[in-house]
Formats: sequence, C-alpha cells, structure tokens
Amino acid sequence: MKKKSASTENEFNMFEAMKELEKTRGVPVTSIIENIKKSIEKACKSSLDNDDVVFIVDEEKEIFSVFIQKTVVDYVTDPNKEISEHDARDIDINAEIGSKVRIAVDPKKLGRISIQNARSVIRQGIRDKERELTIEEFSKKQKEIVSAYVVNIDPISGNASIKIDKSIATLTKAEQAGLKDLKEGDVVKVYIADILNETEPVPGKKGKNKGPKAIISRTCNEFIERLFELEVPEIKDGIVEIKAVAREPGSRTKIAVLRKKADVDPVGACIGARGTRVERIVEELGGEKIDIIEYKDKPEEFIANALSPAAVLSVKIVEDDPENKVKKCEVTVPDDQLSLAIGNKGQNARLAARLTEWKIDIRPESGIYKANDDEENILSSDDTDEEIVDL
Repeated sequence: MKKKSASTENEFNMFEAMKELEKTRGVPVTSIIENIKKSIEKACKSSLDNDDVVFIVDEEKEIFSVFIQKTVVDYVTDPNKEISEHDARDIDINAEIGSKVRIAVDPKKLGRISIQNARSVIRQGIRDKERELTIEEFSKKQKEIVSAYVVNIDPISGNASIKIDKSIATLTKAEQAGLKDLKEGDVVKVYIADILNETEPVPGKKGKNKGPKAIISRTCNEFIERLFELEVPEIKDGIVEIKAVAREPGSRTKIAVLRKKADVDPVGACIGARGTRVERIVEELGGEKIDIIEYKDKPEEFIANALSPAAVLSVKIVEDDPENKVKKCEVTVPDDQLSLAIGNKGQNARLAARLTEWKIDIRPESGIYKANDDEENILSSDDTDEEIVDL
C-alpha cells in the first residue's frame, strides 16, 4: 500500500479537523478556510514582508497550498518582493521582466510569533463566525416557542444549559416555571424573548455582554400567549384575539380573549372540547391554574369578568383618568363570594387588577367585614406595579 507523503498527510489532517469543527460547532469549512487564509497572509507580511499571497485550495482533493508572488526585475532592490529574471526562470521557464512568479511557502517556517498570531486570527475568526451563526439561528426563532434539549444542570445554581439546534443557551432556575425534577436529556419548551449582541449592555448588569446571548424564558406572558396560539387554531387564524395576560408564574394565570366573529365563543375555543386544549397548556406549565375570561370594551363588564370565578354584583367607576394612569373602581360581591373574589393571599384580585389595569376595591354586599377580612378586603392597583417576570 502506497504511503502518503508528509505534506499530504498534514493537509488531510487539517481538512479532517475542519470537518470535525464544522460538525461539532457548526462553523462551515469554507469560513474556517477564509480565516486560515487571512492568518497566513498576516504571517507572510510579518515574517516575509510580502502580503502578495496566492492560495490553491481544493476541498474535495484536500489540497491547501500557499504561495507568495514576486515580481521579475532586471535588478533586485527588494528581495522580499522581487526576483531576478535568471532565478525566476528556474521556477517558471516562461517568466519575463514585469511578470510574477509564485514561490511555495511552508507555513511552518513563518516563525513562531507569526504562527502564534496566525492561530489567534483563526480562533478569533471562528469565534466571530460562531457568534454570527448563533445570532442568525436565534433571530429566526425570536418571539417564538422552541423545543430545547437539556445538556446539563448546574448543581449549585440550578441553571440548565440547553441546546437549541446547534446553539447553547441558559435557562436560569428562575425561568424554569412548571419544570419539576428537570434533568439532563429532557426536552423542554422555551420562549426566545430577545437576542443580546456582544456590544449590547446586559440589562441590570454593568459592562457589556461577552457574546451573543439568547434571553430564554418560561415565565413571561408571551410564553403563555404562544402556548395558546399553538393549541388554539382560532387564535392562530385571528378569529379569537388575546387581549391581555396577567400571571404569577408557577401558580396562576388570567388571560382575556376577544371574539372577532360573532358566532365564536372565545372562552370555549380556548378551553377546547372537554377541556383538552387548556389541559395541555396546564400540563406544560406543571399544573399552573389558568382562568380564561372574555374581554369586554366596557370597563365594568371587563372588571367583573376578570374577578372570575367569583360572582360580581356591581362595578362602580370611582375615577377614570388614563392620562395620569389613575383608574379606580369599587366592586361589590355577595358576602359568601368575598373570599373567592379576593383569592388566596389576595391573588385573584391582584391578577384581576393587573389584567384590567384598574385599581380594584372589593367590598361585600352587606358592607360588614369579618374580623380578619380588613387586612385584605381592599385591593389596590398599586399591586399592578409589583414586578412580573417579563423580558
């Protein structure tokens, strides 16, 4: 069996390495080759004082040859860039004054510093291409739900490294709403909220991001909206519209939907036959409770619906000044519905206030409160300023 030459073997190994890099990191061989060319050109200029470099590259035959070009002259004044006609004809019998000849370059002989610089150029080029590919990949999926593969979980922080196609992102512990006992190998749904470029500041932190970063979430309101779009064809087709969402991730969500066609029941469409549609969403959210209510243009009707499942006797608008963001109302409910309207630790009323963007004061029909009710029977729209995880 014929043995490969040393040069051929080296070329073969280089191409194999590039193919492996393309496979594992998604950087195309063509991009790597371009960066190798740039690095060699820089090394030739540094070591040989000649940046007139020619490459012969054949990926199929795995050939990568490097040449510098020198101009044929009568009298050589710059041996780095010029060559005598006599010497030139030893390389090319047809060489003549004014023409150029190619002289093979062994990259290994370019000097240690030049080679180190070349490696730096190659590494930087690969990193730049990886960033470009990451941004491109995530940008296609921005504002959408995607399936991600859990690569590993940090035992200290609980943050999960997830793989989306060929890109890696971080799903923080705080964003893992509905995911119990998450483990390596799981496939999870996540929402790509935003893409930060390497020159953009990181929200809430000093300095700039070191590279492109996808903001991944399962707690934002948009995650709920996209889940409903996936499960409810009427929303995707525009027959039903999501008007508002209020959420306490992992616990409870209220979603207001509007009919766009008179003969469509927007709440029924979202619930699905025998509750199948909303059940799938609840399952994805790990059991998070979901209240689906019909949106109304009239504030009194919308507020009454938002306090579901409690029955509401009346809604009285106390102050309506949208310009100054002051919107107050008083809601009266049957005595036996007061606890239901307020909800556990005020959650039902708090979410209703966020959903409608109204300050809601809830009072029992009798006007008489039980001993412990005065701690939570009046709900303020100040609650709507409480931070909701949103990207």
